[in-house]
Amino acid sequence: MIQIVDLHKSFGGKKVLDGLNLDIKKGETVVVIGQSGSGKSVLIKHLIGIIRPDKGEIFIDGTEICCLSEDDFFKLRKRFGMLFQGAALFDSLTVGQNVAFGLERYRDFSEEEKQKIVRESLARVGLRGVEDLMPHELSGGMKKRVGLARAIAYKPEIILYDEPSTGIDPIRADAINDLIIQMKKEMGVTSIVITHDMVSAYKIADRIAMLYEGKIIEEGTPEEIEKTENEIVQQFIHGQAKGPIKEW
Repeated sequence: MIQIVDLHKSFGGKKVLDGLNLDIKKGETVVVIGQSGSGKSVLIKHLIGIIRPDKGEIFIDGTEICCLSEDDFFKLRKRFGMLFQGAALFDSLTVGQNVAFGLERYRDFSEEEKQKIVRESLARVGLRGVEDLMPHELSGGMKKRVGLARAIAYKPEIILYDEPSTGIDPIRADAINDLIIQMKKEMGVTSIVITHDMVSAYKIADRIAMLYEGKIIEEGTPEEIEKTENEIVQQFIHGQAKGPIKEW
């Protein structure tokens, strides 16, 4: 469903992506791991056109997207949902308004239709009767759930998760993991998850890919990644200070 070919991106002379290649099948959950600042978020921003590559190609269902017009990119984005790091809720809007935000950009919904979608989306992530609450009244885990409800409200085919377990405790993080698995089973979505949380990665991934120095240096099933002989991957997944990866 997604094919990334020889992707390059630099900022201010610093190379972030350096010939990255990655294929993702329809209905698959691929977890991309790597150090902070390794370019994981830059990668997923390319998929929705927030960032354009310096070189390389990205195909969605066989269509090359890097040179699409803004209008065509807008149509493409309808196929994506995104859970941002920190959930990225609007503080001045209620939970219901946050979930409904942007729906009118995809179709001319009536108010009744929008409210039905909001209720169904919140129920899907285990939240009921919270439409009138404000974001500051929610726990970190609830905010993540509301962010996911917003991401699935217009029934996307692909969901991008940017550090979904960051900033919440392990129990709430595991609840988010269960929701990611649930979205795949119920909606058949294709998922790309950016994380450095190996507990989450092992639980939710069909495949894990490690991004290092701008390239995918290893990919495989969770079992294959856990047993790999690649010293860089082994150092990262075990969180060891000593090894080929330097702290700075």
